[in-house]
Formats: sequence, structure tokens, C-alpha cells
Amino acid sequence: MSLQERITPDLKAAMRAKDQAALRGIRAIKNAILLQQTDGSGDTLDEAGEIALLQKLVKSRQESLEIYEKQGREDLAQPEREEIEVISRYLPEQLSDEKLEAIVKEVIAETGASSMRDMGKVMGVANARVAGRADGKQVAATVKRLLA
Repeated sequence: MSLQERITPDLKAAMRAKDQAALRGIRAIKNAILLQQTDGSGDTLDEAGEIALLQKLVKSRQESLEIYEKQGREDLAQPEREEIEVISRYLPEQLSDEKLEAIVKEVIAETGASSMRDMGKVMGVANARVAGRADGKQVAATVKRLLA
């Protein structure tokens, strides 16, 4: 079932429940999908593309949240937190630190990486393996820690 097929009934349910946070989050996803479909590239969204799209939405909201918190604007920060929560429901379950570390160790062993010079090689394979189940910053931090 595609992301668009999953969000349509959720949007209707949020409208019936008058859940403004869910409505904002789901509408943001729907808008991003529509923009992707009508950008003129002719590409259709596969599962990896859907995950990347959701991650992009969450990342932009997290960046906004950090700015609002630094400025002490709780009135603007709260809606961002709510939207992050709603959008995150559609992402695959996130890996625990232990599982991520095990995957990175496996990749390091496979690629024969031994120093920080090999970080790019390890990051490419590790990001492909975790595919949306871990944040890029978290993967990079784990790779740096294990290669150092």
C-alpha cells in the first residue's frame, strides 16, 4: 500500500475527529507527494522515495523547531513538535543505538575500513542498509566513533 493510499483514510479520520495537529501533518505529507508528482520529472514515488520524502519533511520541521526553541517561541515550537510526531508515524520503526552500531560494525568489516579516510565508503553502504530507519546524523556519529 502506497503512502498516498495510507494517508487518505487517515486524513478523513483526522477531519472527523477535528484533530488539528494530525490534519496539519497529513496535509503536509499530501502536499509534498503532490509536488513530487507534478514536478515535471515524470518520476513516480517508490517506497524508498516515500521514506526520503518523509525524512525531508521531519528534518525541515526539526530545524524549525530548534530555531523556535532558541528564540523562546514556544507558541511556534509546539505545532512543529506535533507535526513531527504525526509525520514520524509513517516512517519505518527507528533502529536502536545498539542495532545501528551492529549494522555499522558489519559494514566496516565488509568494506575493510580502518580509518576516518574510509568514512565515505562506510557511510554510503550504511545509509543504504538502514534506509530510513536511522537519521543520517546518527549514522555519521556512529561511523565516526567506530572508525576513530
